[in-house]
Amino acid sequence: MEVKTSLLDNMIGVGDMVLLEPLSEDTFIENLKKRFDHNEIYTYIGSVVISMNPYKSLPIYTAEKVEEYRNRNFYELSPHIYALADEAYRSLRDQDKDQCILITGESGAGKTEASKFVMSYVAAVCGKGQEVNKVKEQLLQSNPVLEAFGNAKTVRNDNSSRFGKYMDIEFDFKGDPIGGVISNYLLEKSRVVKQTRGERNFHVFYQLLSGASDDLLKKLKLDRDFSKYNYLSLDSATVNGLDDAASFRTVRNAMQIVGFMEDEVQSILELVAAVLKLGNIEFKPESRVNGFDESRVKDKNDLKEMCELLGIEQSVLERAFSFRTVEAKMEKVSTTLNVAQAYYARDALAKNLYSRLFSWLVNRINESIKAQSKKPKKVMGVLDIYGFEIFEDNSFEQFIINYCNEKLQQIFIELTLREEQEEYVREGIEWTNIEYFNNAIICDLIENNKNGILAMLDEECLRPGTVTDETFLDKLNTVCAEHQHFESRRSKNSKFLTDHSLPHNCFRIQHYAGKVLYQAEGFVDKNNDLLYRDLSQAMYKANHSLMKLLFPEGNPAKVNLKRPPTAGFQFKASVGTLMKNLLTKNPNYIRCIKPNDKKAAHIFTDSLVCHQVRYLGLMENVRVRRAGYAFRQAYESCLERYKMLCKQTWPHWRGPAREGVQVLLTGLQVHAEEFAYGRSKIFIRNPRTLFFLEEKRRQCLEDLAALIQKIYRGWKCRTHFLLMKKSQVVVSAWYRRFAQQKKYQNIRCSALVVQSFIRGWKARKLLRELKHKKQCEQAVTTISAFWHGTQVRREYRKFFRANAGKKIYDFTIQRIMQKYFLGLKKTMPSMSPIDKSWPARPYGFLDGTHKELRRVFHLWRCKKYHSQFTEEKKATYEEKLAASELFKDKKALYPSSVGQPFKGDYVEITKNPKYQKLNSLAEDKVLLADVVSKINRANGKGAPRIFLLTKKSLVLADQKTGQVKASVPLLDLSSVSVSTQNDGFFALKLKEGAVSAAKGDFLLSSDRLIEIITKLHRTGAASADRNQIKIDISDEFLVQFKQDKVCVKFIQGTPKNGNGVACKRKNNRLLEVSVPSP
Repeated sequence: MEVKTSLLDNMIGVGDMVLLEPLSEDTFIENLKKRFDHNEIYTYIGSVVISMNPYKSLPIYTAEKVEEYRNRNFYELSPHIYALADEAYRSLRDQDKDQCILITGESGAGKTEASKFVMSYVAAVCGKGQEVNKVKEQLLQSNPVLEAFGNAKTVRNDNSSRFGKYMDIEFDFKGDPIGGVISNYLLEKSRVVKQTRGERNFHVFYQLLSGASDDLLKKLKLDRDFSKYNYLSLDSATVNGLDDAASFRTVRNAMQIVGFMEDEVQSILELVAAVLKLGNIEFKPESRVNGFDESRVKDKNDLKEMCELLGIEQSVLERAFSFRTVEAKMEKVSTTLNVAQAYYARDALAKNLYSRLFSWLVNRINESIKAQSKKPKKVMGVLDIYGFEIFEDNSFEQFIINYCNEKLQQIFIELTLREEQEEYVREGIEWTNIEYFNNAIICDLIENNKNGILAMLDEECLRPGTVTDETFLDKLNTVCAEHQHFESRRSKNSKFLTDHSLPHNCFRIQHYAGKVLYQAEGFVDKNNDLLYRDLSQAMYKANHSLMKLLFPEGNPAKVNLKRPPTAGFQFKASVGTLMKNLLTKNPNYIRCIKPNDKKAAHIFTDSLVCHQVRYLGLMENVRVRRAGYAFRQAYESCLERYKMLCKQTWPHWRGPAREGVQVLLTGLQVHAEEFAYGRSKIFIRNPRTLFFLEEKRRQCLEDLAALIQKIYRGWKCRTHFLLMKKSQVVVSAWYRRFAQQKKYQNIRCSALVVQSFIRGWKARKLLRELKHKKQCEQAVTTISAFWHGTQVRREYRKFFRANAGKKIYDFTIQRIMQKYFLGLKKTMPSMSPIDKSWPARPYGFLDGTHKELRRVFHLWRCKKYHSQFTEEKKATYEEKLAASELFKDKKALYPSSVGQPFKGDYVEITKNPKYQKLNSLAEDKVLLADVVSKINRANGKGAPRIFLLTKKSLVLADQKTGQVKASVPLLDLSSVSVSTQNDGFFALKLKEGAVSAAKGDFLLSSDRLIEIITKLHRTGAASADRNQIKIDISDEFLVQFKQDKVCVKFIQGTPKNGNGVACKRKNNRLLEVSVPSP
C-alpha cells in the first residue's frame, strides 16, 4: 500500500509526541525544548495541542497561514493551533457535532492569546456577507472590552485574565456564525481595593486616566496622576509593552462596534470614575455620649464628586458609611460603624459596584451578539479560564481558581485517559491498562456536599454565634485531618506538628499541579461577600441610569431578609453547569505551558516545564495514545463516509455495517495491524491510515464529481441541441413565411406602380385637353374685351385726357401717405421719455410733417409718464431737478448723489424718544434731519451734530443728548459756500449784525451735502418774505469765526488717515482740506 508521506516526518524534533522514540520524561522535555529553540511552539499528542508561550510575536498567524491550514487534514501540515481550530470547525460544519475547545495551563502560559487565535481563525474561514461579517466583528471585538475590565497585570502575566470566560459561538447550518453567548465566572473583585506588590488593578483604570481626553476627564472629575488614587498601585502603574492610551482608544472603538450607545459608554466610565473616587474616601473616629466610636468622613470633596457622578444625595451615602441597619422579622436595629467597619463597607461597596458593572457588561454584550434566528444552531465553545495559581500569599480567590482547574483536569482525565481505556474494554479490544493519577479525590475534598471544604465554609458562615477564620480552620482540622491531600499544622495528624514550613493559620492542599499553601485569613469574609443593606438602598436611590439595575435588592418595596448565597456556593454551581455543558460537546484540547517565570523570550527552564508536564498528565496521555488507537468511529458512520472507496459497498451496502467496513478495508488492502474491530466501532491505530483513507475519499469524490459533471454536461448539451433544433424549425418556418410575404408585397407594389403610371398618363392627357379648351375660351374672352375696350376708349378719349393727370397724382400721394403712416405705426419707439430714437424719414417732401409728429409724440409720451407721478414723487423729482441746476458740472460730488433718493429724515426724529424734546422745539414740519460734523477751527476736527431744517429755521443739536447748540432763522442766512471737489464740506454764512451771527459762520461736513443745500435753496426760493439763498461754488472761500475771518482752501492729495477727506489747520487764518484725487 502506497501511503502519502505526512509533513510530520520532516520536522525539527518530533511534531507528534505519539511518534517519539524512545519515550521518557527526559526525551519529552528535550523534544519540547528543541522545537521551542527553533520557534516551533506547537506540538501534538494525537489530537491534543501543546502550546509553549514564546513571549514574543511570531510570523505564523498571517492570512497566508490561515489559507494554508484551511480545509486540510489535521496531520497534513506542521503542528499549529490553526489545525485544531480547522478540525473542530469542519467537524461542526460537516458532521453536525457541537465542539468545545478547552484551553488550560498556568497563569501566564498564553491561554488568552490562544483563545484569540482560535476565534480569529474561525472568523477568517467561515462564510462572508454583510450580516455575517458584522457578527464576526462583534464576536472578535468583545475581547478587548472584556480584557480591559477583567484583565490585570500580575507577577506572572502582564495580561492575566482575572475572571473565567466561556463563549459559545453559534453557527447556522452552512457554518456561518449567527451569534454567541458569553458566560463569566468569579471576577477577582478583591483586586479593585488591594493589589499585591508588583501587580496592577484592572486595565481599564489606567487606560481611562492615560487615554481619555482632557474634556472627558473633567466631566468625570478625574486627574491623570495615578498617585492621587488609593486603589491604584504605583510601583507597577506602567507596564513595558502596554500602551494604555492606545488601548483606551481600541476599547472605545470596540464598544462602538459591539453596539454600545454613546450614553451607555458614558455611564460605564462614570461608574469606573466613581470606584476611583470611592477609594479616596477616608474616615476619622468621633466619640459619642454612650462611649462608642462613630466614623465620620474626613474630606468630603471626593464623597461629593462621587455623589455627583452617581446622582446620589451626599447625606444619604454619608449616613450609610456611618450607620448599619439590621432587620429581623418585624424589628429594625440601627448601629454605628467604627472606622474599621466603615473602611470595610467602603471596600465592599467598591468591589460590588465594579463586579456588578462587569456582569452587566457581559449581559449587554450578550444582548448585542445573541443569535436573532430561532432555528436550530450548531455550537462551538471556547473556554478561556484562569490558570492554576501558586503565589506567595494564596487566599480564597486562588482556592476557587485552583478548584476550577481541578474540575477541568478531571474532565481531561475522564475524556482522554479513563474513558478511552474503558472504551477499549467495552468494545472488546485487547488492551493493557495504564496507570494514571485520578484527581477525583481532590475534587471530592473540595466540593463534597457534607465534608467538602466549600460545604464546611458555607456551614461556618451561616451558623449563629462568633464566626472567624480560626473557627473555620479548626473545623477543617477536625473533619479533613485524615485526608491524604489535606495538610494542617493544627490538625491531629502528628506528622505535620513539626513542619515549620506550614504556619499555624494556614492549610495546604496537594493539588494535581502541586502543593498550595492557603492562608485562612479572609476566607469567611470573602465567602460571605456581604454588602450592608444601607449601602444597597443608597445605591438604589441614585439617579444614575445603571444603579437600579446593578442594585435591585436596594428597592425598599422588595426587601428580602433571606441571607444571599455565598460566593463559594455560587461558584460551585456555575462550575457544575459549565462541566455539564462541556460534557455535551466534542472536546478539543490546547495545553498551554509556560517556559519560564521571567516572561522572557528564548529562555527554557527544564524544571518548570517538567513540573507542568507532570501535573497536566501529558506523559500518561502519550502512553495511552501510543498503546491505543488514534481514531475510532461507529461502523455506520465509517461506512457512510468511506463507502465510495469500494465497488462492493458503493452506492448502497445491503448487509450489516460491520461486514461492510470489513469488505471496504479488505478491498483497500489496509494491513490488519493498522485497525481493530470493536463491538460497535472500528479502531484505526495510526493517523497515517486515517490520512490515507481521507486522501482516497478526496480523490474518489473528485472522480464522482467529474462523473456528475460529465453526465450533467452531456444532458445540458443534448437539451441545448434539442432546443436549438426546435428553434431552427421555428425560425425556418417563420423565415419562409416572411420570404413569401416579402415576395407578395414586392409583386403588389410593382402592380400598384404600373397602375399609377397608367392612371397618371390618362390624367395628364385629360388635363392637356381641358387646358387647351380653357385657353381657347380665354382667348375669345380676351379678344372680345380688347375689342370692347377699344370701342369705349374711342368714345370717351376726349373726356379722359382732360382730368387723368390730377387724379393719378392725388391717388399716388394718398397711397404714399398711407404707406408712411402704416410704417410709422410698426416702428414706433418706446414710451420712455429719455428714449431719443425715431424712425428715419422715407421721403423728402415729408420732412416738416416727420419733425412735427416726433415733437407731438414726445410731448404726449411725457404727459403719459408725468400722469403716473404721485405728489411725493413729484416733489422728489423737483428737488432732483433743482440739484441738477445747482450742481451739475459744477460739483464733483453731484454724480454720486443722482441715484440716492432724498429721504429727508435720516435719524427718525419723530420715532426716537431721545430726540422727542428736540422734535417738540421745531415749530414747523422738519424738512431734513441728519447727522453732520461741525468743524472746529482750532484743529480742523469734526464733532457730530443733529442738523434740523424747517421752513423758517435750521437747528444744530448734540447727537447724544439732543440738546440744542444753535438755532438760526433762515432770514439770517445770506449764502452757502461749497467746493468743486468730491467732499462734503459747506459753510453757512450769516448776515452781519444778525443775532444768530454772534459766534460767526458755521463750517459743516456731511455725506448728503447735495440734498442739504438743495433743500436750503428751495426753502429760500419758496418764501416770499426773504431773498433767495445764494450758492457759492469755489475751492477757496472765507468763513467768519467770531471776529476773525479764516480762509478754507481745498486741495487734492492723499490724506494720512486713508481714503477720507482730512481737514488740517495751517495757521490762524487758513484751514486746508485734503481731498482724494478722483
